Order: sequence, then C-alpha cells, then structure tokens
Amino acid sequence: MKVLVPVKRVVDYNVKIRVKPDGTGVDLSNVKMSMNPFDEISVEEAVRLKEAGTVSEIVVVSIGPAKAEETLRTALAMGADRAVLIEAEEAVEPLAVAKLLKKVAAAEQPDLVFVGKQAIDDDCNQTGQMLAALMGASQATFASKVDLEGGKAQITREVDGGIQVVEVTLPAVITTDLRLNEPRYASLPNIMKAKKKPLEKKTPGDLGVDITPRLAVLKTNEPPVRKSGIRVSSVAELVQKLKTESGVL
Repeated sequence: MKVLVPVKRVVDYNVKIRVKPDGTGVDLSNVKMSMNPFDEISVEEAVRLKEAGTVSEIVVVSIGPAKAEETLRTALAMGADRAVLIEAEEAVEPLAVAKLLKKVAAAEQPDLVFVGKQAIDDDCNQTGQMLAALMGASQATFASKVDLEGGKAQITREVDGGIQVVEVTLPAVITTDLRLNEPRYASLPNIMKAKKKPLEKKTPGDLGVDITPRLAVLKTNEPPVRKSGIRVSSVAELVQKLKTESGVL
C-alpha cells in the first residue's frame, strides 16, 4: 500500500505573529518556520502504518518556496521514503493546491492520502475535501483513529454529539485531527539519512496547473487588545454592569 502525505511550511506555532505595518499580510521576515502541526500528525500516522507492515511506501509532497525542502527533509527524517517539491514562491490557494495534489496523486496512484485537516496559517480547512472531490475518491475528515482492513478504512471522528465511526473504501483521502497521535522527533541519524533520500522538484507549469490567485486579501489586522478585568463588590453590582456596560443581560 502506498500513502501520499502533503506537508506545508508555515510559521512555527510557538511564534507570535506580527502583522505588516501596512496591513497587507503577516510579516515573515526573520521568523522561524516549521511543518504544519496537522501535517506532522499525517506523517506520523503514515509512518506508524508502515512500521506495522500495512504500508509499503510513503511519499511526501510540499507546494511552496525552495526553502520548503527543509520541511520535506524533516518528513523524510521521520520515516517517509520519497519527497516531491512543487516550487511556487507566491502563495497558493487551497483549490490550486488540491489541483496540484491531484496531478501528483494521478502519477503516484496512492491507496491513501493523509492530509492535515487545516494549516495553522490560513485555517482554511478546504484542501482535503477539494482533493477528494477532484480525485473522485472517498473522504473522511477530522480523523482521531484510523483502522485499515480489507481494502477499507474505518475512521473514528469527534463530532459535537460525541464519537462518530465511518467506513470508506480505498483509495481515500483522510484529514487528520489533533488526537490521532503524537508526532515523533526525528533522531540525528535519521536526519542524516534523510539528506540522501530522493527528492524530486517540479513546478506548477510542469503539471499544467494555473495557480493564479482568485482571492485578494484586502486587509490584515491584529486582534483587539483584551481589556483588563475589574473587581466588583457584590452580585448586584455584577448584574448591573452586565446589563448596562457589556449588554450581556
């Protein structure tokens, strides 16, 4: 069984985001970048399935600038076998990403595609669903547990009412949620081995996909500063302020 895992290079989740002074976007200068956390979970799940003998090959793919090669090398160090980098210096929207991934999937013919449920930079939560639609494949979103058997995947997912279990026929696209697993840290020997693993480079033009943006970011603002709280002397005063000042009651 072959698994395809897209990974994205994003601002590290520990970094405090800064908005550009002109409001045109997020300031990325001198900012630490890393693999999208949900994509780390996808890679980890694929590696665990390979260690269990269920998966024979893991191919990771990233769409982004040349520096995204570092993200792919991290995935290779975690246990992936091969990598594909589709170089695009400009931002690529979810639909264009899905179209590019469809081309890669058509060439690789994976039995399973693990996609992080969303990227922490744009929070779109669209690529996995769009990819499944374009591929005409089964899809299961927000997976917190994955069981494979007999050409089918049983997915446990958390919903508002509790736990839902769905079954899909392979090939399928599965988007991963936080509680699926805990990603491993790549060891130094594996990091060194990853440097020798094959990494193929392509461009959107090579795949015949137009990545011209269809959306325009009009303005980016910092979140409003949270006001400090106050201490009230009685319940009556609290109720009064909730009525007159906050408008809650």
